Amino acid sequence: MSDESPELRERIANLEKQIAALRAQESDPAVAAQLDELAMEVEALRRKPGETSAAWERVQLARHPQRPHTLDYISRLFSDFKELHGDRRFADDPAIVSGMARLGSREVMVIGQQKGRDTKQKLYRNFGMPKPEGYRKALRLMQLAGKFGRPVLTFLDTPGAYPGIDAEERGQAEAIAYNLREMARLPIPIVVTCIGEGGSGGALALGVGNVVTMLENAIYSVISPESCAAIVWRDAGKAELAAQALKLTAQDLHSLGLVDEIIPEPPGGANENHDAAAALLSESLERALDRLSGLSGMQLVSQRYERFRKMGNFFA
Repeated sequence: MSDESPELRERIANLEKQIAALRAQESDPAVAAQLDELAMEVEALRRKPGETSAAWERVQLARHPQRPHTLDYISRLFSDFKELHGDRRFADDPAIVSGMARLGSREVMVIGQQKGRDTKQKLYRNFGMPKPEGYRKALRLMQLAGKFGRPVLTFLDTPGAYPGIDAEERGQAEAIAYNLREMARLPIPIVVTCIGEGGSGGALALGVGNVVTMLENAIYSVISPESCAAIVWRDAGKAELAAQALKLTAQDLHSLGLVDEIIPEPPGGANENHDAAAALLSESLERALDRLSGLSGMQLVSQRYERFRKMGNFFA
């Protein structure tokens, strides 16, 4: 601790006193959770300047400005892609890209959230945050895929659903909830891949699948680390600590049984080599579709239902 300032040493000492005082009540689940939070905070304070937690490094990679987005993968993975627009109720939402395509010899429906690269694109794509018409467009095309027996491939990459007044006026929460219900009922294979940020219900609205995978440096959580830190500690600056607590990495979620497969990325992350990242993703999609191809519509619905029903059950 020789490199630590007196103020930092004092703060760490106070936290350690709190931890020692709580040890006697560790059997209480609420106290145990508080102990974990305090221990992580001590760990973060002890970290040398410039060091970051593994979880926070993943967050930064998932948000990297050169990380491939949905359209980058579509151009590399699929042939004969024909984009389809509009929800047939209000408008088209550029934050969600969707259309029919071919993956090898398979005819599929591709639906993904799209972020922008430069300022103009970011504004056009609303920073990858869909509005209700985006989710309704996605569901319309999923139901179209169900009519023709095409597998659905969804790509998750959003900070979350758009929280603006106009989105709320048009039924944002209802659109997300409706997608969750209807996706559970579709009698076709659904393969979900989190390619970047999987933010809350905004991502989950496209995330009810028979197989759910994540790229190695993607994240998937109920809330962003910054928002979590602002709520729990009233300090958004503790986002790194929140990232550790949220268990939002592919490795954490795979260990909890929430994700079926972690797709490796090229050295340095997908942002370093889009072509190599696409090749690894293609292999994963082919494996998933091969695994589901022999199941009937009823079996696909049942398998999807059972997959989500067992989430959160950590006892035999």
